[in-house]
Amino acid sequence: MTTEAGQTAQTVQALSPRRVTWLRRRDAAVRSWKSFARHRIGVAGLVVLVLFALMAVFAPLLANSNGLEVTKATGPVMGAPSSHYWLGTDESGRSVLTLLIWGSRVSLFVGLFATLISVVIGTLIGISSGHFGGRIGGLLFRLTEWFLVIPFLPLALVLASLLGASLVNIAFVIGITSWPGTALLIRSQTLSIEARPYMERARVLGAGNWHQMTRHVLPNVMPMVFANTTLTVAGAILAETTLSFLGLGDPTRVSWGTMLDSAFSNGAMSLGAWWYLIPPGVCVVLVVLSFTVVGQALEEIFNPRLRQR
Repeated sequence: MTTEAGQTAQTVQALSPRRVTWLRRRDAAVRSWKSFARHRIGVAGLVVLVLFALMAVFAPLLANSNGLEVTKATGPVMGAPSSHYWLGTDESGRSVLTLLIWGSRVSLFVGLFATLISVVIGTLIGISSGHFGGRIGGLLFRLTEWFLVIPFLPLALVLASLLGASLVNIAFVIGITSWPGTALLIRSQTLSIEARPYMERARVLGAGNWHQMTRHVLPNVMPMVFANTTLTVAGAILAETTLSFLGLGDPTRVSWGTMLDSAFSNGAMSLGAWWYLIPPGVCVVLVVLSFTVVGQALEEIFNPRLRQR
């Protein structure tokens, strides 16, 4: 037994610090996945998201892009579902299923890109506001509160009208108007980290602000950032659908929001064309709900208080 213990100690000592760090991160990832796997609703949401992601990635294989062009449409106008058109047709005779498949690309892209903008801005301002005291921290906190009290939809409508209806502009508008919630969450977490003993030790040893923020604060808030990201994606997709439904989406791209806008504009509800309204609406609900339950599952894993409950 003594020999085996000595060999184990020698093996651990032989490992480089980088190797030890990698092994610890791998073990932490395995434990997190096992905890997530026990969350049945979260796993179900993840499966749904994977299916939608695969549909968006393999859209060219699932549906011909020529079906998006009005000039090449051959189906009946507002045709009901049939063996040839499984989800019916729109006002131009295009397959609703084709529009649905290709629309997933735009909706998911805008959701992810807008979330990236929102999370980056929110994390930077949240950490800076929590780390710096005095005027800088107070100014950043007041800026966050100012954006938080402004109604999202009017501000998004104004920005979208000024910047123009394009895919990148819509993602930018959603991202630039949805970061305050992330900033407040990261700020509260940063304030908690700043009060810990190792932060005081780092300051005593002469660590600068950049070193403290990147080496001590950021790694500790990243689990919360990651969990909050999934919730932010759900809100971004819903915001894209809302803006597109109001006619501020990219007119050259098909998304679930533009499908709902076209269906409403062409009287699909009064004509009883449920196949034009329900599928994009159901897709939006499923994706938003899936991101929400996955985010809740991750929050329970990364938040010690929720994990203990």
